[in-house]
Amino acid sequence: MQIGQLAKRAGVPIDTVRYYERNGILPAPERQASGYRAYDERDVERLRFLRRAKALGFTLVEIRDLLALSASRGDDMAGLKATASEKLADVERKLAELGRIRDGLSALIEACPGHGALERCPILAALAQEDA
Repeated sequence: MQIGQLAKRAGVPIDTVRYYERNGILPAPERQASGYRAYDERDVERLRFLRRAKALGFTLVEIRDLLALSASRGDDMAGLKATASEKLADVERKLAELGRIRDGLSALIEACPGHGALERCPILAALAQEDA
C-alpha cells in the first residue's frame, strides 16, 4: 500500500508517517519500481501502536523503548509494566502540579475585585513578588 492508504488506515496524517520515518520510529519502507514507498500491514499496526501510546502521554523516546520491549515478545513483561508505572507516576506528578496551579490561580482571581486601578490589582502584585 502507498503512504496515503497507510495513513488513512492507521488514522494519522501523511506528515506524521513521514516524521516517524525521518526519526527512525517507523522503518524506512521498500520502494516500488515507480519510486513510491510500499507499506504493509505491520506498518499499519506500528502506527496504530504509536498513536495509542501518544494518546496515553508517552513521548517518542518512551515509545521507542516500548517498541524495543515489545519486539522481545518472549521476554518477561516486568520491563513493560515498569515503564507504564513510571509514566503513571509522571502523570500523577503533573496532575498534582496542575492542581497547585489551579488553586493558586483561583486564589488570585478570588482576591481580585475585577475593577479599580490596575496598580492595586492583587494578581499583578502577586506576580511581581519575589519568591520567599
